[in-house]
Amino acid sequence: MQLDLFSRLRNRLRPAAPDAALRVGGTELPVEFVRNPKARRYILRLTPERVARVTVPRSGNRAEALAFARREAAWLERQLARPPRSRQASEWRHGTAILFRGERVALQLATHASGCVVTFADQAVTLRLAGTNLRPAVERHLWQLAAAELPPRLLELAASLQVTVQRVSVRSQRSRWGSCSRAGTVSLNWRLVQTPDFVRDYICVHELMHRREMNHSARYWRHVAGAFPRWEEAERWLKANGGLLR
Repeated sequence: MQLDLFSRLRNRLRPAAPDAALRVGGTELPVEFVRNPKARRYILRLTPERVARVTVPRSGNRAEALAFARREAAWLERQLARPPRSRQASEWRHGTAILFRGERVALQLATHASGCVVTFADQAVTLRLAGTNLRPAVERHLWQLAAAELPPRLLELAASLQVTVQRVSVRSQRSRWGSCSRAGTVSLNWRLVQTPDFVRDYICVHELMHRREMNHSARYWRHVAGAFPRWEEAERWLKANGGLLR
């Protein structure tokens, strides 16, 4: 009896076996499937533990998810080649380069008699408290910019495309650039202020087209292509810079 109990406890403490495995650049990479009923497409990310995690939409299945991961093997190989991010690397300091409106700009910290100011591009951020990590203050400023700029731009595009929306919100999403509910609420990621203007507009149009088709069917993508011919170029930029979401 005691031996049986010990065996059950030992099995419970073992790490869960991966759902599948994928050979990427000579490395056997574990693959984990996570079903999300709210997801409308397959999403792939590489976790800090070097696991390929595939989000499976409600209408998807594991076979298609694994095929999707195989098609993205080149992207996974590039991610594996990157060194693990340290805590220091995630901090923003004087001289750190960040993306702003699609351009890499350096943060400049200046100290005045009245306090400290961080400048980048045409922006200036006054620090409440002096510190080595500038990221919280700069990201808060970027979010405020997004809240002021993104909703009017989306409504402008909606009017030109003759699409109605009920509400526009700006949020911090970890796995998507935007979303659209059946009730007509569009949510946009504040990090869109870090993207080029054409990419920002693409995401707005992408979500607006869900007012016509609440899916990612071939007909939906025809709506997108008709409303925004540069959509493939925008998708490539987003794929290359998806790390902004994390």
